[in-house]
This record gives sequence, structure tokens and C-alpha cells, in this order.
Amino acid sequence: MNPSGAAARDPGASRPQAGRDGALMSIGEVLAHLRTEFPDTTISKLRFLEAEGLVDPQRTASGYRKYSWNDVARLRFVLTAQRDQYLPLRVIREQLDRMEQEPVVPQRPTLVAVGTQRAADPADTRIPKDDLVQRTGVDEAMLAELEQIGLVVARPPGWYDTDAVIIVEAVVGLTRYGLEVRHLRAFRNAADREVGLFTQLLAPLARQQDPAARARAAETARELQALSQRLHAALVRTGLRGELGR
Repeated sequence: MNPSGAAARDPGASRPQAGRDGALMSIGEVLAHLRTEFPDTTISKLRFLEAEGLVDPQRTASGYRKYSWNDVARLRFVLTAQRDQYLPLRVIREQLDRMEQEPVVPQRPTLVAVGTQRAADPADTRIPKDDLVQRTGVDEAMLAELEQIGLVVARPPGWYDTDAVIIVEAVVGLTRYGLEVRHLRAFRNAADREVGLFTQLLAPLARQQDPAARARAAETARELQALSQRLHAALVRTGLRGELGR
């Protein structure tokens, strides 16, 4: 892997990219830079991305990792694609490989998202009820009904997370077409069945105490989500084409 290639020149990087001979950073320093934008990132996550071939830091004679600004830019690109587009590492790696072969300066990930994009601010994980209502246009009666059937869960003492915003926005959009909240129980039931199935697949990794295994479990969960979303969307498209005679 050549971190000084086109993929490393992500314009979203917050610092100028230096080559391999530029200033180098420890893994802890890299983590400090990335956590301002990706607060859930851990050292185990960075090691996992290295093991998966997404970044290739230098090693000192003593075996310590040393990262260039190009490596940081590459990591930021990977983390952005995961957070905003739920892209699995295989797809991100293919995209980076293509960009390395092209002479143009790459943009942020442009593949079609496999699912609904997340909220733009990754640190906005505690949303008051009033903000949720204002941002989604949901009325309090509908919100209470969504909580009652388990589509939305309030976190004590009454906060909501970014996924709750996505769910409520989708529900509000569906109800504009005539669906009622009671019709959406099927979505909750289907999601619960998927969670149960995926939990069985992830359990062997999740039970391990090894940080690398837990990082693999988290990445496997992301890929399962992405594949599930693609499958669901394709099945709905196929069904609607049949109903519409297309």
C-alpha cells in the first residue's frame, strides 16, 4: 500500500499531507487527532484497520507504529465512509485502490450509500426531546406512540440518540403517505428478528476479551447492517416493480 498515493490526498483532512519523510506521529497522537471528529475511535480500532490493510504505518526498530499525515488522511477517509455511508471495509478498500490508480484528486466517499446517512454531527448523541420534535416535525402524541410500540427508545433522563432522529424522520415521512404508526410494528418485529440472527453470528467474537476480536465484531456488525439494508431495499424494489407491472 502506498499512503502517499491519490487516496491519501483527501481534501477533508484537517492538516496538509506530508510524505513518508514528514513529521511522524505515534498511534496515541493519531487517536487524539481523529477523536475530535470520530469520538468512538479507539487504539484497537486503528490496529484493526491496519490489520485489514486500510493503512500501513511505518515501524521503528523497536516495533512502534509511526504515522504520517497521509496515513491520518487515509484513516479519516475510511472512518468517514463507515460513519456516513455504512460502507463495509471491502468496499472502502476497493474505492481507495481505484483512487490510487487515478491521477485525479479524490473527493470524500461518493459511492451510493447502502443505507440512510447518519446525522452529520457524530458527537450529537444526546438530543433533548424538544430538539427531536423541532428537528423531525413529529408531534408529541406520535412520539409517545412510537415509544409505546418500541420504535423509539428514550435514554434516561429523557435523551434521544441520532438513530432515534433517523427513525422519527422516516416515520413522519411514511405517515405523510397515509401509513399509520400501528402499521409500523412490522418494521420493529423484523428488526428484532434480524438482531437475534446477527447476535448469534457475532457472539463468538463478542465474547472474546481480545480487543482485536472485539474490533472485528464491531466491523462485522457494520457489514451485516450494510448487507441487510441492501437486501431489504432490493426486495422492496422487486416487489413494487411486480405490483406496478414494470
